[in-house]
Amino acid sequence: MNYGERLLKRLGDIIGALVLVVVLFPVFLLIFILQKVLNPGPVLYSQERIGRGGKPFRIYKFRTMIVDAEKDGIPQLEADNDIRLTGFGRRLRAHHIDELPQLWNVLKGDMSFVGYRPERQFFINQIMEHNPDYSLLFRSRPGVTSLATIENGYTDTMEKMLRRLDMDLEYLRKRTLIMDMKIILRTIFSI
Repeated sequence: MNYGERLLKRLGDIIGALVLVVVLFPVFLLIFILQKVLNPGPVLYSQERIGRGGKPFRIYKFRTMIVDAEKDGIPQLEADNDIRLTGFGRRLRAHHIDELPQLWNVLKGDMSFVGYRPERQFFINQIMEHNPDYSLLFRSRPGVTSLATIENGYTDTMEKMLRRLDMDLEYLRKRTLIMDMKIILRTIFSI
């Protein structure tokens, strides 16, 4: 993307995120109420991820796991039938509704609607042992969605992480505003 396309992408991110926050406010409110009733503890969950320029930022999500799901301090990937997921959290994740608070990350400029999915440093270190090209992703903002997210799903193995990296690097080489629009539409239909 040239400078003008990147500027249009950022403008689209800001306008799109503002519109979605207003339109989806009733959904946010409903999730807030249900979360408080069904799962004591915080409604939102934040975690440090690595973004543009290799800089850390806090990503926001609706909490889908029990409080202190990683109480031992060791980062863990979600597993099939993960017992740490709450019943309500499982439903939120199944439809990617837990990702809605990332609209705040988009507004702040930490993320874009479309880009590579940001990862934790713990997993980045492991990925880079296999493929140091991960660092090329830091040239752009991470995204709420990506082609890799749609086609590769949640990454619960190193094999999936490396496949996602290959897809993200391919996106980085070929990205256009038209491609971003197609990814957004595919994301909407996949949800």
